[in-house]
Amino acid sequence: MPAAVAQQAPGFRNTALSPEARIHDLLSRMTLEEKIDCLSTDTAVPRLGVRSFGSSEGIHGVVQRGNEEHHREAIYTTQFPQPPGMGETWDPDLVRQAAAVEGAEARYISEQPRYNRSIYMLWGPQADLARDPRWGRSEEVYGEDPFFNGTMVVNFVKGLQGDDPNHWQAAALLKHFLANSNEDLRTKSNSVFDARLFWEYYSVPFRMGFLDGGARGVMASYNAWNGTPMAVNPVLKSIVEDKWGVDVLSSDGGAVRLLWTDHKRFPDQKAAVIACLHAGINQFLDTYKDETAAAVKEGSVTEAEIDDLLRRKFVISLKLGLLDPGQESTPPPAANAGVDNQPPAVVPASTDQHQDAMQKDSPEPWNSDKHRAISQKMALESVVLLKNEGNMLPLDKHAIRSIAVIGPLADSVHWDWYGGYPPYAVTPLDGIKAALGPYVRVHYAGSELNQAAINAARASDVAIVVVGNDPTCGPDMAHDWHDTVDGGGTLPCAVPSDGREGRDRESLTLEQEQLVKQVYAVNPRTVMVLISSFPYTVNWSQQYIPAILHMAHASQDEGTALAKVLFGDYNPAGRLVTTWPASLDQLPPMMDYNIRDGRTYMYFKGQPLYPFGYGLSYTSFRYSNLRLDKPFLRGGEEVTATVDVTNTGGRDGDEVVQLYISHQGSLVARAKEELKGFQRVHIPSGQTVSVPLTVKADDLAYWNEKKNQWTLERDRVDVRIGASSADIRLHQELAIRP
Repeated sequence: MPAAVAQQAPGFRNTALSPEARIHDLLSRMTLEEKIDCLSTDTAVPRLGVRSFGSSEGIHGVVQRGNEEHHREAIYTTQFPQPPGMGETWDPDLVRQAAAVEGAEARYISEQPRYNRSIYMLWGPQADLARDPRWGRSEEVYGEDPFFNGTMVVNFVKGLQGDDPNHWQAAALLKHFLANSNEDLRTKSNSVFDARLFWEYYSVPFRMGFLDGGARGVMASYNAWNGTPMAVNPVLKSIVEDKWGVDVLSSDGGAVRLLWTDHKRFPDQKAAVIACLHAGINQFLDTYKDETAAAVKEGSVTEAEIDDLLRRKFVISLKLGLLDPGQESTPPPAANAGVDNQPPAVVPASTDQHQDAMQKDSPEPWNSDKHRAISQKMALESVVLLKNEGNMLPLDKHAIRSIAVIGPLADSVHWDWYGGYPPYAVTPLDGIKAALGPYVRVHYAGSELNQAAINAARASDVAIVVVGNDPTCGPDMAHDWHDTVDGGGTLPCAVPSDGREGRDRESLTLEQEQLVKQVYAVNPRTVMVLISSFPYTVNWSQQYIPAILHMAHASQDEGTALAKVLFGDYNPAGRLVTTWPASLDQLPPMMDYNIRDGRTYMYFKGQPLYPFGYGLSYTSFRYSNLRLDKPFLRGGEEVTATVDVTNTGGRDGDEVVQLYISHQGSLVARAKEELKGFQRVHIPSGQTVSVPLTVKADDLAYWNEKKNQWTLERDRVDVRIGASSADIRLHQELAIRP
């Protein structure tokens, strides 16, 4: 590069300078108006050629559904199962691969001029916890256990952001901090719980995502914690920013307005904006620009404070490579190109890591064999076998002459509010037809109208009934946002057991179970396929239906995966990620955030319908020879428990080996047991695999409220190894000596 050209480049484009110096140079060149503009989701500075990192929803696929108002067409992207389905794989590495697919597709879209959009920051993963199955948004989270969710969050973040040491592929923004698991009254609700539950439960997936995963962005939730709304809660600065190193603190949509309309904390929007700025919020999804300009003019907020907020935010731009040479929002001069169109010599090699994405003629990644293979594997691994009486499954496709495919979900793949449009979608009906071929008669009935379901079941060798919930409670969710007298933010769902953002579930009863009963009455060879975002109290089906499968919504390969499991081309090994109660009466009141009162498998009272970690297989496994690599554990150390698992059945299959800890001598109240390790392993028929699971001593500490710190006490813990939280096969005691 000619020296004259290099000298013209602004300091923030100089990769030889420190990150701090580059950001300082950028801020020094910006006007106050430009700085205020960058407190939105648009971090572009057009005058300086700085591109925005933008935003897109992305908890189980990049969401680019299009916008008629802005004349933007939809972009079809790979769509994975909803997060509970991703969680039900119990395969963190696969979650990492799926997130890498999302990151690659977001980068591709952002760097293709024909799309004209920047979506380098994806809003995900959802790090909240499904503490109650009535929560309308539990479809967005991995499960109820903090260690499990945190493990999935860490892997999602790592996959999304990539392995390059210098630049991220895409940026993660975790949602929603903190304890945001009720929809009714969420705009003014108060989540009440002590500091121990903050540190040991609610914040765990977030902390792991930041410290272990490397995420640097988070969105504050609508609710208050112990009386203080999260958008202005001091923990945003004192913990999230100062202790966990988070750079982007975002408000949620409309949350600033709610601070004065619903929480009644401030007199007006301007006062609420000022409070948010002082609390560290540097990304607004609300009206804020005029209020911020006025605040600076009157001196209640200084320009130096704005600089500090943006200084953290532009760290994300740096990590994404958007401030590097050659990343200007307008094409660089031809003189900047090296030989054979290679980047200039001063550009780090990692800046060129996504050159394929900038080629106009490159194939869309969502149509690639690689992305489709990861999608199909995710769908397959997510299938949970809940019941298989008499080994009814798998079905022998060669012995079937006719099959009924019945139900309102049999010929559809449902989208949800935070999902995008897939490049293809295989329905259960399509998947079954493709698997059976043209010589098996398929009787389809979408409902029981005119005896269609009964007639189809009666005329078939076997009946597959596909039932579940509607994730959006109908086709018109975009227009259903109405505040109601009972505190819901959307209209009530027509079906009480449905839920969605803005509306909690009123029931856990599966109304469509009536259809299952009708079909079973005329065909005892009935398989129930429950495609749902939530647990259901399907006690009747568990008692009578011989085979039950569970899947989450929204996978583009839903039907393909289902068919492969039904006909034995794949041995299911998914496991549940929440406790499925047998009755609504087993749950504490919805707004009781003290999980010790009976929430999750750790404190659940009574006998659940299905326990946390539960799932069956077409084969069987024997556990033996549990050994610990040390007799006691000290602070800062870790212990490895190894167990031999033998596939004693006639089929190859996966087993999910789970490690739980039960404190035997603790001086403070502890859970009955806590998940501290797990691994999904493939074991061929007749073979034995040794499975090591490692536990850190620090993960056995409790939060000492008196000392305001983690404390590892002298204790005895029972190390439990099993196939679910309720199916412990082996255990061994371990001494803790701090």
